[in-house]
Amino acid sequence: MLFNSLAFAFFLPTVFLLYWFAVNKSVRNQNLLLILASYFFYGWWDWRFLVLIFFSSISDYLISIQIGKNEAQKKRYRLLALSVLINLGTLFVFKYYNFFVDNFIRLFDSIGYHLDAGSLNVILPVGISFYTFQSMSYTIDVYRKDIQPTKDLPVFLAYISFFPQLVAGPIERASHLIPQFIKKREFSYDYAVDGLRRVLWGFFKKVVIADNCAVFVNKIFESYPDYAGSTLVLGMFIFAFQLYCDFSGYSDIAIGTAKIFGFDIRENFRFPYFSENVTDFWRRWHISLSSWLRDYLYTPIAIRTRDWGTKSILFATMVSFVLIGFWHGANWTFVVFGFLQGFIISYELLTRNQRKKIKKKMNKNLYKWIGIISTFIFFVASLVFFRSESLSDAMAYFSGIFSKSLFTIPSIISPMFRMMYVLIFILVFIIIEWRRKDKEHVLQIENLSAIKRWFIYSTIICLIIVFARFNANDFIYFQF
Repeated sequence: MLFNSLAFAFFLPTVFLLYWFAVNKSVRNQNLLLILASYFFYGWWDWRFLVLIFFSSISDYLISIQIGKNEAQKKRYRLLALSVLINLGTLFVFKYYNFFVDNFIRLFDSIGYHLDAGSLNVILPVGISFYTFQSMSYTIDVYRKDIQPTKDLPVFLAYISFFPQLVAGPIERASHLIPQFIKKREFSYDYAVDGLRRVLWGFFKKVVIADNCAVFVNKIFESYPDYAGSTLVLGMFIFAFQLYCDFSGYSDIAIGTAKIFGFDIRENFRFPYFSENVTDFWRRWHISLSSWLRDYLYTPIAIRTRDWGTKSILFATMVSFVLIGFWHGANWTFVVFGFLQGFIISYELLTRNQRKKIKKKMNKNLYKWIGIISTFIFFVASLVFFRSESLSDAMAYFSGIFSKSLFTIPSIISPMFRMMYVLIFILVFIIIEWRRKDKEHVLQIENLSAIKRWFIYSTIICLIIVFARFNANDFIYFQF
């Protein structure tokens, strides 16, 4: 079920009323309701997906209990390996099997050997990368003795399937979310209102900015040979805002919806386009994924290879970011996208001292703005790989940019009126985010008078009614 769908408009109020008025006396009943609602929400796409998420959940639930019971290190390690094998094996089969088989066949074709291997005709389950990582982190934390395994099955099932963040994150940690399912929840008017503000702003970003940007991004990327280099540059900049507003919009709706039910979900974005370097950017962009890989991949690799000195950090960085890229999809374009992020961050690590010296000599504001602009341009350029269907398409796109037509006026793509207001919305959006960058979120406006608050709410609602594309476009990160 999509957040931006008519079905969700009926689903959310129904669950809310049952949750706070029908089963509010019992935490267990509230958890059971959330499980039923979450499975209904997830099964709306395809009921067969429910078998997979239940299997993943019950496996880690049982394995973690056994890890908690055993003190023998070898036994604990074998159980952890079983959990990782189940989770990554499931992810491999549904998301990466065809990628590896196809590339294996191409490799042998290149040396004169033809292989016949069947590809799996499977549907990629929505959000499998998100809930797989969330479930796997729980088992790892139990193995590390960071948390105790829960024996309350409804609590664990609710933790894995919690519908606001089930299909596109944020990827939650058990130590943060599970205790919230255990304790009694009391309705808080202020908390719920703040959640509704987040939901409103998230919908605005998704249906007004992202979905309207998509109209032009799709045209430019699907027919890039027909456009001048200047238009291609415009296309990749518009895509940067489509992607950000689409994904951060989802996160806002998820965080806000969770608040309505009395839950606190961690932030996934902190105004990343104002980062002064790429390292800082990845502390602000898709925080739940980058922090997950930091804790469960980067740090273990860096510790195991610490004898390598600086090379250890660089190696761990490159491995982590290549896998961040590959996590996004079974395509070499994502691998290159991740490699570029890791390469620049490695460069920043190696030149940290030199950059500090330069910063001392330069005007602080000038240095800051050079960093913000250069970081943004790098990320926008790397998104060409993220958006392209293949590496050849990405390279052809760059070839189109670096041509004489780069210095022409960008084409006005039909419909002209929509393109004009999309560019205006992007500009206004940048200004608003800059002015609100020190807040937890843009609509943190409880200190304003009631008249001013309702004027802001009414304006956003009117803009949604007038400019939204009500065709329920999928969120981009659903494909991951």
